[in-house]
Amino acid sequence: MSGEPEVVDIYTDGACSGNPGPGGWGAILRWNGQEREMFGYAPDTTNNRMEMTAVIEALRSLKRPVPTRVHTDSQYVQKGMIEWIHGWKRRGWKTAGKEPVKNEDLWRTLDRLAAGHEIEWLWVRGHAGHPENERADALARRGIELKRGS
Repeated sequence: MSGEPEVVDIYTDGACSGNPGPGGWGAILRWNGQEREMFGYAPDTTNNRMEMTAVIEALRSLKRPVPTRVHTDSQYVQKGMIEWIHGWKRRGWKTAGKEPVKNEDLWRTLDRLAAGHEIEWLWVRGHAGHPENERADALARRGIELKRGS
């Protein structure tokens, strides 16, 4: 085993049937040649909430702090975590326009979970043939479809 730190690559996506509407999220975790797929459902939600939930659930599944790369097609999630969240926290979870931050509950959870890891936030273009993004999208849609079938 080399001295290189183990890195977990997380590929996430969220989907909604209507916005708001029934939603699903999907995540693929890859480390040391292994993979794990995850997905889930929410009955009445938005696409942004599902994008965030995918990352939250993937981070929750990590057993210990580890260097992580989060690959998301959501600029809302990526920019939120590397640009916007710092100002929101300084302003007491208000936007620059003094409005309450949308999805504050999920942003707080994501911030808390991310603090335990060294994370690189990477944006990938959605629906552009990125294999893992396409798989995460399919998992998110599976979350919606499985619930419909139950």
